[in-house]
Amino acid sequence: MTNPEAELALSLQVACDRPDLPDQRQLAAWAAAAVAVGTGGELTIRLVDEDESQALNRQYRGKDSPTNVLSFPFEPPEGLPADALPPVLGDLVICADVVAREAAEHNKPPMAHWAHMVVHGVLHLLGFDHQQDDEAERMEAMETQIMATLGFENPYQLKEEIGEI
Repeated sequence: MTNPEAELALSLQVACDRPDLPDQRQLAAWAAAAVAVGTGGELTIRLVDEDESQALNRQYRGKDSPTNVLSFPFEPPEGLPADALPPVLGDLVICADVVAREAAEHNKPPMAHWAHMVVHGVLHLLGFDHQQDDEAERMEAMETQIMATLGFENPYQLKEEIGEI
């Protein structure tokens, strides 16, 4: 399932003002774990606020609300030979406020949810999708396996708060 030769070149853009963001080392480790199921390449991760996320989601998906992660696979210019550029995966845009809110709502450790958003987004860049049930099952299984290799629990198991007795 993994490709040990899949390399990742990560560029990070921080366009939001939150004190609880993962650092570049964490983002790179999470992305590299997901890239290992593919061929590797260059990746840009942009961390944004809700306004930028909403504007991009409206422009590219027709949904007028912020979202947790948007994936923009690289599309080479028409007519350019396949080997003219180094491998480029594309861009991930992750909304820090939405990720923090979702982690709290689902009682997940924030960094586990961040890792899941990176893994999920990278798999989209690698061509995986979840539009059909069979695709969703395959993608979720891959995400769960990758998250386990990173030391995180199954991201699709919602944790319930356990009160003290």
